[in-house]
Amino acid sequence: MSKARGSDNLRRDARLRVHPSTARWCRPRRCAWSAPASRGWQLRREGHGVTVMEQSGGDPLGAAGVHSSIYASVRLITPREIIGVSGFPFYPRNDGRRFPAHGEFLRYVRDFCDAFGLMGAVRLNTKVLRLSLVPGDGDGVMRWVVRCAKQGEDEGEVVTTEEVFDAVVVAVGQYSKPWLPTINGMDKWSRRQLHSHSYRVPDSFQDQVVVVVGFHESGMDIALELLGVASQVHVSVKSMDGVSPGVFKALSRHPQPAPAPAPPGNYIDCLCEDGQVVIADGSGVVADAQGEKYDYSFPFLDTAGLVTVDDNRVGPLFEHTFPPALAPLLSFVGAPKKVVVPLFYEVQARWVAQVLFGRRSLPPVEDMLRAVEEYNRARDAAGVPKRLTHDIFDLEYCDEFGEKRCGFPRLEWKKELLWSTVTGMRDDMESFRDDYHDSDLVREGLRSQGWLDGRAPQQKDQTGTE
Repeated sequence: MSKARGSDNLRRDARLRVHPSTARWCRPRRCAWSAPASRGWQLRREGHGVTVMEQSGGDPLGAAGVHSSIYASVRLITPREIIGVSGFPFYPRNDGRRFPAHGEFLRYVRDFCDAFGLMGAVRLNTKVLRLSLVPGDGDGVMRWVVRCAKQGEDEGEVVTTEEVFDAVVVAVGQYSKPWLPTINGMDKWSRRQLHSHSYRVPDSFQDQVVVVVGFHESGMDIALELLGVASQVHVSVKSMDGVSPGVFKALSRHPQPAPAPAPPGNYIDCLCEDGQVVIADGSGVVADAQGEKYDYSFPFLDTAGLVTVDDNRVGPLFEHTFPPALAPLLSFVGAPKKVVVPLFYEVQARWVAQVLFGRRSLPPVEDMLRAVEEYNRARDAAGVPKRLTHDIFDLEYCDEFGEKRCGFPRLEWKKELLWSTVTGMRDDMESFRDDYHDSDLVREGLRSQGWLDGRAPQQKDQTGTE
């Protein structure tokens, strides 16, 4: 379709003609398997026919298929009692810890898919190449043409197909396009540059000097792990915003020949051809460097400019979910960051499913656009950088969002459990997963939902048995 014609038709028809009883919904996916299962489940609960296109083969470490962002030693940073899908608690199976390794969560997701028969709707190793809107045959209803590629029967054979769907839910995750900062001399630097997306195990850093650029959760984890093999680990951050002071307490337990420079202000000023890393305070060290941030990326999506990514702001998105001019035929699930994952994405998915089935309605396009503009203006006025538009970290907003948009129950005691986890992380990044103390309110909440039978979940052994 032509760009001009597509734009006109979208604005006129996209929100007006959806037929839930016969509709087919497509969910293009990339990356890991955490929340997409619950999203497909929510759509099926509402009676929709669902197809999930997943680029990977389901391997979280990327040994086969798509390269993911999971490294071998990853443990969850959110308590298992919080992150399970509604009605399907994340009870211990093989790893009984409150913050288990990623393999335990992968098993949970697979169990969930098996319990609700979801894998029949999933096409693994299927890469979405293009999504575009076209008018329907004679009825004037806009529909999505989805072009995808899949491995053929013969080695090296790629089969490309096109299908038509009534609506699309984009749920590709946030960790597929690594973002690297622009640093003077980066293009001529002779040493190794590695994003955390490509990090798997620490072995290759044996006796090396390493600078970790950025210091959020993955940066903290990797820095602590590298302390066991590297000769020196340095930390580069521009400010302490969002950085846990507790990680420096953990770093101090591991003496180094030359301790890492202490923030704030120790960000990298330039990289030199001889491998020297020059810090803003004038000091320097010869080292390898790692980064940890990501950009949103939707290279397959053709909306004639109605949805864009501008300095990592995806928009316009009403409540981080619906692009007003294309709603409800297009929605995004999984854009918000610093929310309770995958719980918040389940809430988004439930809202999308209810809107598509006609159980809930969206405001007029103009009102949604106005709400997006007001939200962005408020963030700008508060000094929040544009690329952090979808960073929320507001539990009250999460509660109100779920309650207002789809009748989702409030977090209640889970908020206190989450806050105590955040506090523990800030106090000591290295030990918070294994050294914690629940309040009476949290213990009562755990008991009411079957988590306690005289002993706390962490008291079970690694097989999950008594």
